[in-house]
Amino acid sequence: MKTIEKNTDFGILVLRVLVAGLLIFHGIDNFLSGYSFIKSMMAQSGLPEFMSYGAFIGEIIAPILIILGYKVRLASLFVALTMLIAILTTHAEEILALNQFGGWAIELQAFYLFGALAIFFTGSGKYAFSNKKALSIG
Repeated sequence: MKTIEKNTDFGILVLRVLVAGLLIFHGIDNFLSGYSFIKSMMAQSGLPEFMSYGAFIGEIIAPILIILGYKVRLASLFVALTMLIAILTTHAEEILALNQFGGWAIELQAFYLFGALAIFFTGSGKYAFSNKKALSIG
């Protein structure tokens, strides 16, 4: 039986594509709605509505950079900050709650937050546009 070789760089690529790829769907939905929900949550939290456009960077631009492997640490830090703000402004009362299925009420937001932090600490890995060695042929 052939053993599967350890490939940390490929694992990092999978993590980057998974976390950032799924987050982009939320970014597109917020973009198409004109960030109306986020604007209302910012207003309820006493924050200026223009901050809602930070979600564009945190949910669309930064995830694209993460997938491509360009400025990954900066982009993942921005995603983590975006998720932290989302948790504190929208889901604060759910931090210690369970959903109707017994799961953590903010598991999705926590997935994006801690996934972004994992990417921040691991970096882009070998398969990235910011890695000149990985992209050269020969």
